[in-house]
Amino acid sequence: MQNVVERVLNLLIYLLESPHPVTAEDVRQTVAGYDDQNDEAFHRMFERDKDVLRRLGVPIKMEALDGWEIDFGYTVDPEEYAIPDPGLKHEERVALSVAAHMVRLGGEAAGVDAIIKLGGIERRAGIEPLGADLGEEAESLGALFGAVTERRKVTFDYRGHKRPVSPYGLAHRRGHWYMVGGTPDGERMYRVDRIENLEVGAEAGAFKKPRGFDMKSTFNAQPWEAGPDQELSVTVRFASDVAWWAARSLGIDEPDGVLETEVQVVNRDAFVGWVLSFGEGAEVVAPKEMRQMMESRVRDVVGTLK
Repeated sequence: MQNVVERVLNLLIYLLESPHPVTAEDVRQTVAGYDDQNDEAFHRMFERDKDVLRRLGVPIKMEALDGWEIDFGYTVDPEEYAIPDPGLKHEERVALSVAAHMVRLGGEAAGVDAIIKLGGIERRAGIEPLGADLGEEAESLGALFGAVTERRKVTFDYRGHKRPVSPYGLAHRRGHWYMVGGTPDGERMYRVDRIENLEVGAEAGAFKKPRGFDMKSTFNAQPWEAGPDQELSVTVRFASDVAWWAARSLGIDEPDGVLETEVQVVNRDAFVGWVLSFGEGAEVVAPKEMRQMMESRVRDVVGTLK
């Protein structure tokens, strides 16, 4: 993956810096990563890399190399590629610079070059300890962001099942990336780091987001209220010393003693994690499958500690 990124960036730099349009053969002879390929492999790789740049908004054009318009070359106009000056204040550039260092994808700082391009500052001292690594799912995230933007359907394996999804949006919450999308069974939420064998559909504009869909409102809901599972009514009992805490989390009246209540659960994993946060003060009463899931999770935790 790193070699691909380096090659595409080298291609972009070459197209930006060349004073005249360049042919495919020029690219092959000049840009690192293409020179050791045979004809078929080079052309396939070059076409794929051009498509990547165009999808990222890079305005690659073909222009005639002479007045006869027989041969053409590729070029990127630096003026068209340049980011318009948004007129940021000094305080705003500093804030963006800090944010760029705090957010990380796969261990790499995100967006620093863009901040400098906007007139920002490169200050590492005193910022690194605040960094938050957003996980190693950067490659899947890139594909999913593209699918969301271009409204391409995706399919992937999730918890042992193939999932066809129309991705509506992505968001980061509590240390994980989540994707919300439409499925044949309704709206569902998926943790990106648990997605396997991701495939992005070739057709752009393959679906429409529901009218009024709001990612922020979706994430204001409890984490177990949206997910890949069928809705299930779960009865859970909280001891009197933690009942007030559970009641506040659920948005219900605080009891005088023990709290036993039913909760509608869609994301079983999220709900189990929440119940376990109460330790011995919470018990799943029914249904049986949820009790078994809780017991299995506890055994896994105990086994890890041994």
